[in-house]
Amino acid sequence: MHFTGTKSYVATQDLMVAVNAAITLERPLLVKGEPGTGKTELARQVANALDLAMIEWNIKSTTKAQQGLYEYDAVSRLRDSQLGDERVHDVKNYIRKGKLWQAFEAESRVVLLIDEIDKADIEFPNDLLQELDKMEFHVYETGETIKAKIRPIVIITSNNEKDLPDAFLRRCFFHYIRFPDPDTLAKIVEVHHPGIKPRLLEAALTQFYEIRETNGLKKKPSTSEVLDWLKLLLAEDLTPEDLKADPSSLLPRLHGALLKNEQDVQLFEKLAFLNRRR
Repeated sequence: MHFTGTKSYVATQDLMVAVNAAITLERPLLVKGEPGTGKTELARQVANALDLAMIEWNIKSTTKAQQGLYEYDAVSRLRDSQLGDERVHDVKNYIRKGKLWQAFEAESRVVLLIDEIDKADIEFPNDLLQELDKMEFHVYETGETIKAKIRPIVIITSNNEKDLPDAFLRRCFFHYIRFPDPDTLAKIVEVHHPGIKPRLLEAALTQFYEIRETNGLKKKPSTSEVLDWLKLLLAEDLTPEDLKADPSSLLPRLHGALLKNEQDVQLFEKLAFLNRRR
C-alpha cells in the first residue's frame, strides 16, 4: 500500500513520506498542525486512495479510552433481570463495541481515525498504549481477548492544545502539517475552485498572507477559511481591484470569513487609525 495523494487532496512530499512510513512501520501516524490544515481530511483521503473503509472516533473532553474498546451496560442488564428478560443470561447482549473493537474485527484492513486526541484528559493516550501497540485487548465481562485480524492503519490528529505523554509519542510516527506556502496553497485552491482567474487568485492570496503575517493576530486564518473566502469572492464576482482593503479599517472585503473574533477586527481598525495619524 502506497499513498500518493488524491485528485481532491494536495499532499506535500513530506506528508506522503510520513503516511507511507507509518504504514510500513505499522505504527500510528500522529498528525499535528493548525486547525483547518486538513488533518482530519487526510485520514479520509488515505482511505479513499487505498480503497479502504474508515472508522472515525471523534474525541471530546469527556471521552474515556475504555469507550474506544467497549462499554458494559450493567444498568440495562439489571433492569432486564428484574423484568425476567431472557437476554440477561448472555452478558454479550450488554456489551457495546467501541471503535477500536470495530477496527480490530474488520475482515479487511481499515483506516482508524482518532480525531483530536488532545481534547481528552491527559491520561487518555496512556490508557491506549498497550491496545494500539499490541493491537489487542481483554474483555473482562466475557473473558475473551479481542485481537486485530488485520492491523488497521491508525491516524491520530492533534491541534497541539496540550502535550502528549512521551511513552505515547514513542509509539507513533510523527508529522507536523505546516501551513502551505503560496504555491502549494494555489494548488489547493485550484482543486476546490478550478478555473479561478490568475489575477484574482494572486491578489487574494497576497492579501491573505498579509493578514496571516499581521503582528498581534489572535487567530490566524486557516486553509479552510481562505477557501470559504474565495468562494464568497467568486459568488460576488469581485475583481482584483475590488479586493482593496477599506482604508478606514484596513479590513478586507467579506472579512468575516477570515477573521473570527472581535479582537482581530479591532486590531485592523487600530492599525488603520495609526496609519491615518502618521
